[in-house]
Amino acid sequence: MEPIQVIPYPILAGAIFSFGLAIGSFANVCIYRLPRKESVVVPRSHCPACHSSVRPLDNIPIISYLILEGKCRNCAIRISPIYPTIEALTGVLMLAGLLKFGTSLEFFVYAVVATSLVIITAIDIEHQIIPDMITLPGIAFGLIIGISTIGFKDSLFGLFLGSGLFYLLAILSNGGMGGGDIKYIAAVGALLGWQKVLLVIFIGAFLGSIVGLFLITIQKKSRKSTIPFGPFLAAGTLITLFYGNSLIRVYLEYFRG
Repeated sequence: MEPIQVIPYPILAGAIFSFGLAIGSFANVCIYRLPRKESVVVPRSHCPACHSSVRPLDNIPIISYLILEGKCRNCAIRISPIYPTIEALTGVLMLAGLLKFGTSLEFFVYAVVATSLVIITAIDIEHQIIPDMITLPGIAFGLIIGISTIGFKDSLFGLFLGSGLFYLLAILSNGGMGGGDIKYIAAVGALLGWQKVLLVIFIGAFLGSIVGLFLITIQKKSRKSTIPFGPFLAAGTLITLFYGNSLIRVYLEYFRG
C-alpha cells in the first residue's frame, strides 16, 4: 500500500487545499510579473507601491491578507482583493481535482493545467495577452503528456487542428484572433486530442457569445468592443477536463439516434 493511501481523506483534502493556496500565491506573482517581462523567481515578493520585501509571515495565503486588513504593513496602501481571490480559487480547483481524479497522474496533469488556466485568465482579462512563457512550454507539456496518454497521432492531430482553425480564423478576421490564443489552443489540442479540442473551442465560443451578448445588451458595449477569448477557452478546457468524455459520449449517442 502506498503511503498516501493511509492518510485520512480529510487530512489529505486539507493538505491539497493548502497546497493549492500556496500555488495560488505563486500564480499571483506570475500574473503580476509575466506581462511586465519580469522574473518570477527574483526578486522576492514586494509591495508594488513602496517596494519593501514582503516578510514570510505576511506572505501566508489569505490569512496574512485578513490579518493585515488588506494593506501593506509598511506603507499601508490598499492591496487588491484579487490576490486572496486567486489564492482561494486555486485552492478550490486543486480540491476539485482531488475529488475528480484522486491521487493519480491525472491529478498531477490537472494541477499543472489548472494553475496555468488561472494565470492565463487573469492576465488576459487585464492585459489581453496570453504570454508565450506559458503557452510555448504548454505545447511541449501537452505533447509529452498527450503522446503518452492518447497516442502520437491523436496528440499531433489535435495540435494542428486546434491551431490551424484558430490561425485560419485570425486571417479571416484580420487579426481578431490573437497569437496567444493560437498557441494556447495548440497546447490544449496536443494534450487532449482532436475531439476534445473541438469541444473546448465549442464551449469557449458558446460562453463567449453569451457574455458578449450580455455586455452588448446590458452594458451597451459596441459589437466592435474587444473581449478577451482566453478566459472562455480556459473555462472550456476546465469543463472538458472534468466532463469531456461524458459530453462526447452524449453527443455521439444523440446522433446515433
